[in-house]
Amino acid sequence: MRALPARRLASSALCATLLTAVAAPTALAADAGPAREQRARSAPRAPLPGADGLAAQARSLGDAGGVLAAITPLLDAALKADKGQLAKDQATKLAAAVQDAIKKATAATTPTTPTAADPAAPTAPAAPASPAAPGLTKGGQAGTAAIADVKAASLAALQKAVDGLAAATTSGDPAKVAPAATAVVAGEVNVLAATLVGGGLPAPDLPGLPKPPSAPAAVPPAPAAPAAPKPATG
Repeated sequence: MRALPARRLASSALCATLLTAVAAPTALAADAGPAREQRARSAPRAPLPGADGLAAQARSLGDAGGVLAAITPLLDAALKADKGQLAKDQATKLAAAVQDAIKKATAATTPTTPTAADPAAPTAPAAPASPAAPGLTKGGQAGTAAIADVKAASLAALQKAVDGLAAATTSGDPAKVAPAATAVVAGEVNVLAATLVGGGLPAPDLPGLPKPPSAPAAVPPAPAAPAAPKPATG
């Protein structure tokens, strides 16, 4: 009768050993999960090649899109209103939203001013710049300042057109609304053109899209008239 408790103790010990063998890997795996995630977060990440350039292109399109999205409610309200007239507070609110979007786009367009060099530290002479073709070149490769000037000018002209539309919608003269709205749409097109030309965006490759006309070839100069023969002297 004394052998029975011994068997029970051996059986209990065996069960405990089996449970430990089964539970240990699970516990280790549970502990390793957070550690693995922590190592993945702290591991250095390689930057995507060309990510900065693509991000700049996306921002330029986003800024232009924000301006156009802000103008749409003003245009819709003016064109759908009775005789194109809006309440003063409504016109002011819609125009203010456009102004905020234009200010944001203008701030993103303005190039940063380089920090002045330390006068005590000598600087190497700069290499002479190669001559560039006048105007904006294909792909927006012109100078940064020239691109910023074109974009800033288009945004300033658009702001002026928006102010004109807001004034027309509260002037009491329906004849002023259509020309003012047309000027706003033309200003939007100019902002888009300045963004596409100066934003360093890829060239469009839509099938069937007509190519822009090429510059005409230079006309060769006309041949010079032959000189008249000199009279013979006696």
